Amino acid sequence: MNKVTSLDAAVNLIKDGSSIMVGGFMAAGTPEPIMDALVERGVKDLTIICNDAGYPDKGVGKLIARGQVKHLIATHIGLNPLAGKLMTSGEMKVDLIPQGTFAERIRCGGFGLGGFLTPTGVGTIVAEGKQVITIDGRDYLLELPLKADVALLKAHKADPNGNLVYRRSTRNFNVPMATAAETVIALVDEVVETGAIDPDEVHTPGIFVDHVVKG
Repeated sequence: MNKVTSLDAAVNLIKDGSSIMVGGFMAAGTPEPIMDALVERGVKDLTIICNDAGYPDKGVGKLIARGQVKHLIATHIGLNPLAGKLMTSGEMKVDLIPQGTFAERIRCGGFGLGGFLTPTGVGTIVAEGKQVITIDGRDYLLELPLKADVALLKAHKADPNGNLVYRRSTRNFNVPMATAAETVIALVDEVVETGAIDPDEVHTPGIFVDHVVKG
């Protein structure tokens, strides 16, 4: 099955109010052309699940700067001063999650798990509203899975079946996010023929990917 499609066709699948996982760490591994296309279309009221808030002019920061994000779920926002201002003013809801917890919640969402127990955050504001479970005398927080309507990924190479290869650190959150969304769109630098990617090199199997866009 040939999953290669145009940027416009892929972006048109994203509607107002969607929840979107965006790969990347400090915008490395974020599909910038898709961010630009979403800005151009003016898609709004988005829930963005991303490691961080990007920069004001890079990554998901482009969407935040234009008021298109109503809810940000991230591990930190310090690289984007605007995100902090919007959080403080109440114009954008922000959930800050410890980074390891963030990654594991996404993995749980993709692997069909009901959640996991972690001591991280016990006795802090991270624990507010969460169930505390005691095992062998130690308290743990029950953290629930994270899922999304759409995942937007950035890979180096793909074949028409959607098998993906990432380059160096851009693998980051792209790999687990590919498993935890209803629709997965991958922007890639290069599309190669079927069979050109050694199976041992595949980081994300094509079964998880719905659409491939050549960047």
